[in-house]
Amino acid sequence: MDRPPRLSIGLPVYNGEKYLAESLNSLLGQSYRDYELIISDNASTDSTEDICRRYLSMDSRIRYIRQPRNIGAAPNHNFVFQEARGELFKWVAADDLYARDLLERCVAALDDHPEFVLAHSWTGAMNEVGQVTQTLPYPLTTDVDRAPERFRAMLFGTGGNDMGMIRADDMYGIMRSEMLRRVQPHGSFYRADRVLMTEIALNGKFYQVPEWLYFRRDHSDRPQHAAPSVRGWCANLDPRRASRLRNPTVRLLAEYLWGYVAATRRAPLSSVDRKACQTILLGWIAERALPAMNRAVHGGILRGEPVEAPKTSQINSIDALN
Repeated sequence: MDRPPRLSIGLPVYNGEKYLAESLNSLLGQSYRDYELIISDNASTDSTEDICRRYLSMDSRIRYIRQPRNIGAAPNHNFVFQEARGELFKWVAADDLYARDLLERCVAALDDHPEFVLAHSWTGAMNEVGQVTQTLPYPLTTDVDRAPERFRAMLFGTGGNDMGMIRADDMYGIMRSEMLRRVQPHGSFYRADRVLMTEIALNGKFYQVPEWLYFRRDHSDRPQHAAPSVRGWCANLDPRRASRLRNPTVRLLAEYLWGYVAATRRAPLSSVDRKACQTILLGWIAERALPAMNRAVHGGILRGEPVEAPKTSQINSIDALN
């Protein structure tokens, strides 16, 4: 059997024809080469399959799987990780772009710092035509030793603004596969991605390359725009969540809160740290979660507070894009 690649990259995609080729070009042009690219096509109805098969014929590092039906974004994310063979793993999106040295810099960071479980870079936001509209240095203290402080940062510091900029895009960092197998898979309740990343932060520290090497594209087809409700958000994650009878909004939001509680119970914490995390969680529920849930139940998706970003002229790596 061939030696498995060091890094596995999972690309779950559904109807991604508009930006997919551009995203694949930036991945296949990376300076770091020891990886496999696992594409799971979630029964796309556009030309996504044709694009994937064209690239499959061009690069042996690509593995392409087409799902027989739309299983939802969350199961598709979990599927590409289940297929991964590398000791390191990274999720990627079909509409984002990656500077040429992103993978190399993140892998090197994990090699140099074995105490970190995830490495990523600062995030830049692009519009539909690829123009960078926002940049933001990483704002969260996820590199500290104490797990309760990382937990606090994830609860009180994570969010986005109305222009689509995400304060912390840790889900698209490179992670240690062994650690990722220990945490709960990506769920299909509201904001399940936040719960997943918070549990990962309880398992170890995050490293951030202090440069803009990752560029997230904001466009009208992104889930937060295409499905602007709690139920729409969850149905995108798993079509079975569309049933109001089986999955009332209250349940979808309650699972979100319980996800944090369960994460503090599963994480490898001392009794002192576990109690500290649970105290922080109670404060967050009282201050933010309950008021936000009330707004969500009575109409409108939860939104983070706006943030002001540095000028785009501060970007020093956009020219490294392929």
